[in-house]
Amino acid sequence: MEYNENRAIYLQIADVICENILREKWKAGERIPSIREMAVSMEVNPNTVLRTYNYLQNRGIIYNRRGIGYYIGADARDKTLRLKRDEFIRDELPRLFRMMELLDIDFNELERLYNEHSGRSH
Repeated sequence: MEYNENRAIYLQIADVICENILREKWKAGERIPSIREMAVSMEVNPNTVLRTYNYLQNRGIIYNRRGIGYYIGADARDKTLRLKRDEFIRDELPRLFRMMELLDIDFNELERLYNEHSGRSH
């Protein structure tokens, strides 16, 4: 994985896990890779993965079964959706709106571009 130097690595790993949950690759009750397994696959220090898991556990997205491993929480998809929506509205939308204003892109053009991108052309 290539990391963005403008965002903490543990949050970028959390983003990957959240995307897997939102895409339903990982479902409620499923075991996720151990800290060591995740560290190897992401090519990071295990302490970084531990920080990621603590971050997600504090938000109720994953939980630890002591001695067994980490699992996706029962309502992880809903919690993940709320978390990622809040982050998007707080962090991304202001940047998007600023760029739209600077580049003179209105909402009609944005909708057209979105539809083209998502394959929803009318």
